[in-house]
Amino acid sequence: MSKRKICVVITARPSYSRIKTALTAIQAHPALELQLVIAGSALLDRYGNAVDFIEKDGFSIAAKVFMVLEGENPTTMAKTTGLGVMELTNVFYNLKPDAVVTIADRFETIATSIAAAYQNIPLVHIQGGEVTGSIDEKVRHANTKLADLHFVSSEDARERVILLGEVPEKVINTGCPSIDLAALVKRENRLNFNPIEKYGGVGAKLNWEAGYVVVMQHPVTTEYQKAKAHIKETLYAIKELGYPTFWFWPNVDAGSDGTSNGIRAFRELEKPGNMHFFKNMEPVDFLSLLSQAKVLVGNSSVGIRECSYLGVPVVNIGSRQHRRLRGNNVTDVADDKDEIVRAVQRAWSGGRFPTETLYGDGNAGQNIADLLADTELTFSKTITY
Repeated sequence: MSKRKICVVITARPSYSRIKTALTAIQAHPALELQLVIAGSALLDRYGNAVDFIEKDGFSIAAKVFMVLEGENPTTMAKTTGLGVMELTNVFYNLKPDAVVTIADRFETIATSIAAAYQNIPLVHIQGGEVTGSIDEKVRHANTKLADLHFVSSEDARERVILLGEVPEKVINTGCPSIDLAALVKRENRLNFNPIEKYGGVGAKLNWEAGYVVVMQHPVTTEYQKAKAHIKETLYAIKELGYPTFWFWPNVDAGSDGTSNGIRAFRELEKPGNMHFFKNMEPVDFLSLLSQAKVLVGNSSVGIRECSYLGVPVVNIGSRQHRRLRGNNVTDVADDKDEIVRAVQRAWSGGRFPTETLYGDGNAGQNIADLLADTELTFSKTITY
C-alpha cells in the first residue's frame, strides 16, 4: 500500500516548535511520507534561521520558498502573502501531496491554505479555533474555513470551530505539539547548557544562575505604528528592575522594524548591563531556558500555552493575546513601564504555578500522525447550518 504524502509548511520561527513532535511522528509512521516545506522568515538569518535547527534535527526539506518582502508594514505583509500563494502553488503542484498541513495563525499561513484549497488538496489546519488580537484573529478563522480537517489544541477551541459551521467529526482535540516538548522539558527540570556560551547573542555577560527573566515581545499588527513606543516601555521597565534578562528579537510582523529599532537605540543610549539578546534557539533549549526562568515578560503565545504547562509566571503586555484562553500563571498589564515593573516584581517573588493542561497533555504529535494516517481525506465541504 502506498504511503500518504503529508506536506507540512513551516513559515516562521515559532511554527517549528508548534509542530516538531508531529513531524517526528509523521516521519516515523509506516503509513505516511513527510514532505516538509520551509518558507518565509524561517529561512532568514535576521529572524533566527530556523531552517538550520530543522535540518540539524534530521528532517529532509522538500522545498524552500523565499517570499518575505522587506518593510515590516501591512502592505509588505499583504505582498508577502501574495507571493507565498504563487510560490506554494507551484510547490504543491510538483509535490502532489495527499494532504497539506498549515499551522496556527501567522499572517502568511493563509497563503498555504489558499494554494492548497484552490487546487483541491485536502487541507489540515493545526491550532484553529482560538481567540487573540491583531491580524492573527482573522487569519486563523479564515484558515479554518478553507480547511477540511481540524486538529485543535483545546475543547474551548473545538467548540468554536464547530460554531463556525465545521462538521464536528472533522474537528478533533489533539492538544498542541508544543506541549509535548514542554512535557519533556518539565520531566528533566533543569538547564543543562550556558545560553550565552552556546548561542552567543549580543549584550551584557550576565550572572544569571541565581535567577533571570526572559523577554519575548512582538509588535501588534493592528497597532504597528506604536511598536517602538511599546517596546520602550518594556525596555525601561526591565532596566529599572535590574534583573538578569535574556531577550529575544521579534517576529517578522508589521511593526517589527519599530520594535527592533527601539531595542537598538536603547542599547546604544542606555548600554544596559542586565540584558542579553538572542535571535533564536533550538525549541527544546528555548523551553528549557524558559522553564527555569523566574518570569516571562512580553506578549508571545508561549506565555499562554507552554508556560501554563510549565508553571512559569507570565507578565503579558498589551492586546496581542486578547481573550486567548489562559491559565492562572498569566498577569495582564498595559504597555506601561510602571505597571510592568510592579507585575514583574510580584511574579519574581511569587514562585511557580501548578501545571495546567489547557493546551494538551503531551501526546499531540503522535495523535496527529495517527489521525493523518487513518482519517478520510476530503476537499469538499458545506457549512453545517
